[in-house]
Amino acid sequence: MARVDTELTAYLAERTRQVDEALDAALPPADRPPRILHRAMRHAVLAGGKRLRPLLVLASAEACGLPPRAVLPVACAVECIHAYSLIHDDLPAMDDADTRRGRPTCHVAFGEAIAILAGDALHALAFALIPQAAPTCGADRVLAVAAEIAEAIGTEGMVGGQVLDLLGEGRRFPHGTPEDLGPLPDLVVEIHRRKTAALIRACARAGGLLAGADPQTLEALTVYGEKVGLAFQIIDDVLDVTGDPAQLGKATRRDAGKVTYPAAYGVDGSRAAAARLTEEAVDAAGRLGPAGQILAGLARDLLVRDR
Repeated sequence: MARVDTELTAYLAERTRQVDEALDAALPPADRPPRILHRAMRHAVLAGGKRLRPLLVLASAEACGLPPRAVLPVACAVECIHAYSLIHDDLPAMDDADTRRGRPTCHVAFGEAIAILAGDALHALAFALIPQAAPTCGADRVLAVAAEIAEAIGTEGMVGGQVLDLLGEGRRFPHGTPEDLGPLPDLVVEIHRRKTAALIRACARAGGLLAGADPQTLEALTVYGEKVGLAFQIIDDVLDVTGDPAQLGKATRRDAGKVTYPAAYGVDGSRAAAARLTEEAVDAAGRLGPAGQILAGLARDLLVRDR
């Protein structure tokens, strides 16, 4: 097991370096006008982080026989989307967070208006990057990936999940009465499925789609991404209760009163659910044979993370 862990650590370090270098090259230079906007974009994207979503694009592509460089534009695109979502999630109208990854959030550093526009610009940049994979992977495959990512972040995915999250908080909505959200356990799963798991599932599938994988492989990647996405968000919820703000790079216990797994199942029940989902993800990765080893190791690594 130590050998596998060492290999995983080296793999993640190398792929993260590749993603970081590609992101730096893809983002507009900080000195290009309008400078404040480009500085805000770079502030949000280049602040570090786990790079989970681009790593899943790379690892799934490699599991299907495609070299990582071929899918780097798509890997960068999903990280831009993730960064845009965090900018907007941190805004005063949403979570009103002051820190992210140990740094001031974008709206604290650059003002609310520039933060909103930086998020918008990153969203647009993502869909300018995706087509850059076409010369290697083929236009039809890239188009399929673009459509899948768009669906994963829309009303059936990330944005819809964010709305359900806000509704579940019991905030007042001046333009209508919030709909019936159903029992708390059902609601928390639906929020997690949309808000987090939808994009993570799309990232896990993206490498397979770009490689032209067969239906059985795509099904394994789909199950893997869904299970990893749910487990990842459950652990996020748990860390908000039990984590160290210094390690997390953001304040904890911000989710009090929100629809979370610990609120529905308690901390121990949440950890058990995350462990079960992780093993299901590992089983799905196992369907890929030896090529799925990195994906399986990544799923296990995410389960025991402390940030």
